[in-house]
Amino acid sequence: MNNFIFKIVKNFLSHLGRKTGLTYTEINILVYYFLIPFSWLVLLDIIFDFHYLKIAFVFYCLGFTVGCRNFRTYSDWLFDKSVTFLNDFNKLGSNYVISSVWICVFIPIVIYGVLLYFIL
Repeated sequence: MNNFIFKIVKNFLSHLGRKTGLTYTEINILVYYFLIPFSWLVLLDIIFDFHYLKIAFVFYCLGFTVGCRNFRTYSDWLFDKSVTFLNDFNKLGSNYVISSVWICVFIPIVIYGVLLYFIL
């Protein structure tokens, strides 16, 4: 099941990359380090009835955009660091695919569930 979920997510991100002209690593970084956190901050702003978190994140993204000289190189570097992090769980009997599915799919779904619970 983990392999199946991993392949679905990988194929979806690869498809997004082809549609946008970005590499797989660029799309991966945009989704997991920018889009998903931004959506969580939007939900937190709804829960607490203010706009500070998403506004702060937009300023962070603007600063990042101005300061990042080569997003492709940065994405490759950060993706490699992410792979290393996920592979660190191998010491606990996991593997890259299982760690990816748990940390990058299941945990975000749980976080969305908790945030939506407090909204609804």
